Amino acid sequence: MSIIKNVLVCAGLVGLFGNSLTQAQEKNTLTITKEKNEYWWGGAVALGSYMPYVQDMKEFNLEFQNNNNQVVPLFISNKGRFVWGDKPFAFKVDKDKIDLSSKYENLKVQQAGTTLRSAYLKASQEYFPATGKLPEELFFSMPQYNTWIELMYNQNQHDILKYAQAIVDNGFPSGVLMIDDNWQRYYGNFDFRAEKFEDPKEMVKKLHDLGFKVMLWVCPFVSADSPEYRDLDAKGYLIKEKNSKSPAIISWWNGKSACYDLTNPKAKAHYIAQLKHMQEEYGIDGFKFDAGDNQFYNPARISSFDQSAISVDHTKAWAEIGLEFPFNEYRAGWKMGNQPLVQRLGDKAYSWKAVQMLVPDMIAAGLMGYGYTCPDMIGGGSFAAFLNIKDDEFDQKLIVRSAQVHALMPMMQFSVAPWRILSKENLEIAKKAAKLHQAFGSYILEQAHKTAKSGEPIVRHMDYSFPNEGFETCQDQFMLGEKFLVAPVITNEDKRSVKLPKGRWKDDLGKIHKGGKTIEMDVPLARLPYFEKI
Repeated sequence: MSIIKNVLVCAGLVGLFGNSLTQAQEKNTLTITKEKNEYWWGGAVALGSYMPYVQDMKEFNLEFQNNNNQVVPLFISNKGRFVWGDKPFAFKVDKDKIDLSSKYENLKVQQAGTTLRSAYLKASQEYFPATGKLPEELFFSMPQYNTWIELMYNQNQHDILKYAQAIVDNGFPSGVLMIDDNWQRYYGNFDFRAEKFEDPKEMVKKLHDLGFKVMLWVCPFVSADSPEYRDLDAKGYLIKEKNSKSPAIISWWNGKSACYDLTNPKAKAHYIAQLKHMQEEYGIDGFKFDAGDNQFYNPARISSFDQSAISVDHTKAWAEIGLEFPFNEYRAGWKMGNQPLVQRLGDKAYSWKAVQMLVPDMIAAGLMGYGYTCPDMIGGGSFAAFLNIKDDEFDQKLIVRSAQVHALMPMMQFSVAPWRILSKENLEIAKKAAKLHQAFGSYILEQAHKTAKSGEPIVRHMDYSFPNEGFETCQDQFMLGEKFLVAPVITNEDKRSVKLPKGRWKDDLGKIHKGGKTIEMDVPLARLPYFEKI
């Protein structure tokens, strides 16, 4: 049952002497009353661990919040119901209802069949249809590596090559290697720091020779009072302060900077040209597109080339640049479902709680159209958690189990060097996870191609695949495509229970199980439980 209310929140003002000034704005609210045994997902990928929404949750505004990840104006239920908004809305969860409100449009509940899958497919086909395209195939078939945790803001040629060589020397498969933030002289500049990179073209060549594709971290920000800032200001390519001709100075995690106005087609073309030049000059294969978060772009404080642009329009304009580059990665997003863009979960902490968030967040990403998603970095991508930990103080089990969660996801990404912090025995287990991903590469890539045609997620909620079998609130196992049920261990205990759907299932050790029941498993550290549907 749903109730739609249109509430007039700003009345018209009538002036004296026959002159009138009308200022009217409608706040449109939609209350979704949950049906019996109905569960809802949606809104923000970073809230995946709260999904399905069964607990009270304070208001979350898709216009100015994203919790470090993608937001999508979509809610879907396991009873075939869904809500889509063309613009961002706010929502609040109570035990038996979900309240949505929009200052832009009327929201309504739509019906499409009676399952989570039918609701998703209808919403996908209608609002973010499959494009037939996917990102570069290497993302799915081989592991990724990122220099962030090892080097942080000290990105430099010597240590990057050392890191890459260690990957190969320790027997890990080569794949995509991302050079993270602070390789450039300053933001908005596309020159390597000369004191850190004596010959970047030679560095890229050596990385290619080792079997890696090379990506560079980039952002839309521009350091104030730099030559690029003055040039871009003169061209009108920067976001302006509200009611001013001066560039806006925006606060973000690395300070205060000006920002490209990518709602301006000329500014967007200029930025793309800078990246294309990097490819031609240095042989760079692609780019990690960071930032673009909706909270940076409050229209109450800034003005844009597109005068109608709201916060998420800037996020979307940033994401559209990635369509020019098959090697791409994003963390923030808005309404780019089923586009050939690699998404990554937001930086997670180094903790068991963070490991437990990976599966539900990945499920949420898939249910919002982001099938091509990587579950953050193995062990966590939040660098602050690694600053004061000595090599012999790491929880090795956590790192290994995190690697196993990644192994049978669409993508896996290492950053902290496992050969630095793991024992010889545990290093072999982490390497086994990487090689398992490589072994499953052709199957995962096959699923990615199916996603490109159908829009269906690669990582699927159990209820998506097996409706009405009691999986609605399951958060610790998932389906990889149609064939494999994956049940990683996400606690520091070497055991877990697995609920099998009806049918027959063969586990990773070759044992056949009759489904429709829950089994208790002892899971030694070297094992990642998964089951093939027979």
